[in-house]
Amino acid sequence: MLPLADRYGRVATDLRVSLTDRCNLRCSYCMPAEGLDWLPDDQTLTDDEVVRLIDIAVRRLGVTEVRFTGGEPLVRRGLVDIVRRTHELGVETSLTTNALGLARTAVALREAGLDRINVSIDTVRPETFHEITRRDRLKDVIAGLEAAREAGLAPLKLNAVLLRGTNEDQASELLAWALERGYDLRFIEQMPLDAQHGWSRAEMVTADEIFEQLSADFTLTPHGQPRGSDPAELFDVDGGPGAVGIIASVTRPFCGDCDRVRLTADGQIRNCLFARDESDLRGAMRAGATDDELADRWVTAMLGKRTGHGIDDPSFLQPDRPMSAIGG
Repeated sequence: MLPLADRYGRVATDLRVSLTDRCNLRCSYCMPAEGLDWLPDDQTLTDDEVVRLIDIAVRRLGVTEVRFTGGEPLVRRGLVDIVRRTHELGVETSLTTNALGLARTAVALREAGLDRINVSIDTVRPETFHEITRRDRLKDVIAGLEAAREAGLAPLKLNAVLLRGTNEDQASELLAWALERGYDLRFIEQMPLDAQHGWSRAEMVTADEIFEQLSADFTLTPHGQPRGSDPAELFDVDGGPGAVGIIASVTRPFCGDCDRVRLTADGQIRNCLFARDESDLRGAMRAGATDDELADRWVTAMLGKRTGHGIDDPSFLQPDRPMSAIGG
């Protein structure tokens, strides 16, 4: 077995697989109101191609966890079958979703072997949800969460981004809502991954600000467990058992502990979320490359991984692809 190691001793065991660049929301920090030009169908990996590359990652390269992302992975027609075939490889499987449509698919996903779900939800106010996503679908998100819990996809993790002038004052409200329902909430600093390239460090709500806001309404104490490769700084809320996580992706990066690698919906390997270069597996696979040859390409791709994302460096350049086309 060849480990997916980089030149700095980090080994990738967590594979993020984007199944589509398409999404049924239009979140302002991700894409413009009119949406984006989606990948043509012939450039998107087929279900069999996705599973083949996952199989190579697991059996030959030491991957132990696979998370399906998008875009919005629930819009991928073959999702349940891909989850089932991946589960049969003996790895942990999870899904990051906006939960639209989850009410219809939660049971099928659980029966296919899905272990966990992360749901993106930035507010519990319908008017704010509409402002951020440009869609009036908060009720559907909440219904999806409830369906996932009933299906046994627990613990449910929620991911939230606070935006200056939009929902920056709603941190405590969202945490109280999550705690009441037994959901695990994580706040994530907004990252420069929008299609419009309008991200500004000065406008970003920082992890320290989030902690200060929450501390005004709750008593937060460090959870006491080493973070390791988990990017969240965990805090017990009011003595527990509830907890909250804060992910300081920009202000306190965790690149030194990174164990992730990404496969895009069109078959490109990205060794970092903010990588400027990609390695093409789709072209080689469709040209007849063997599993060994594809594994070698993957190993080589990891050798180019940088020490960190470099957002604070004056030379930093935002990736050409937005988050919806990379996969979270």
